[in-house]
Amino acid sequence: MVRAQVSTELRSGARVPEFLIGTVAIPVMLFLMFGVPNARFELPGGTSMMTLMMPSFGAFGVLSLVIFSFGVEIANERGRGWLRLMRATPVPGWVYFVGKLAMTLAFGVVLVAVLFAVGAAVGVRMPLERWIAAFGVLLLGGMSLSTIGFALGYLARPRTASTIANLVYLPLSFASGFFFPLGQLPTFLQDLAPYLPTYHYGRLVWGTIGSPEAVTAFTGIEPGNLALHVTFLVGTFVVFGVLALWGYGRDRSREAA
Repeated sequence: MVRAQVSTELRSGARVPEFLIGTVAIPVMLFLMFGVPNARFELPGGTSMMTLMMPSFGAFGVLSLVIFSFGVEIANERGRGWLRLMRATPVPGWVYFVGKLAMTLAFGVVLVAVLFAVGAAVGVRMPLERWIAAFGVLLLGGMSLSTIGFALGYLARPRTASTIANLVYLPLSFASGFFFPLGQLPTFLQDLAPYLPTYHYGRLVWGTIGSPEAVTAFTGIEPGNLALHVTFLVGTFVVFGVLALWGYGRDRSREAA
């Protein structure tokens, strides 16, 4: 069942190439518009600001994937009655979740690969192990935020899901320093950032590329403990996973009634 569901989700996504193209194009365009012009600014340790901004837009892209592939898509499928039909089959709910996760991960691989290729083409230079580490952390960290989208899909009304998704991921991205370095943002946003899961996601990603001194200069915030960042993301996955399960159970109870 898992294999069949994953295959179905991948084929479904492939039938709408505009979604993947848009998901990849937006982070790349933002990087070219805002990241590349900062290539001349150097951070401690010789890391350019452009180099750290490249994964920032990668994190923004992966976040939009997990919010929209999970949240909006699930809400739309609820509205169409597709999930009601699936519950009449032997397919467990977790299989559906795994299928969505696999599709999001596949799209994320394409997104990050294209962004990194563009980054290398415009002058981002790093040792191979840093490219690999940043690639892995972007994908794994993004998947830890997937339950935010899953919860949104079951708690939001289908007609409002897209609006709520934009109200969630755009402010989170901005306040976490994905668009502009946190050091350039107002002080109240720098104070707020450590309480956001997306900030801890970004901190892990930036840490794979720049030195602690470079990341501190980039964010304007002293480096935190690695375990703290990981714990925050794990906690986010669990808390929103519980909310998603509650929403799933509530949706099923309403239909049973």
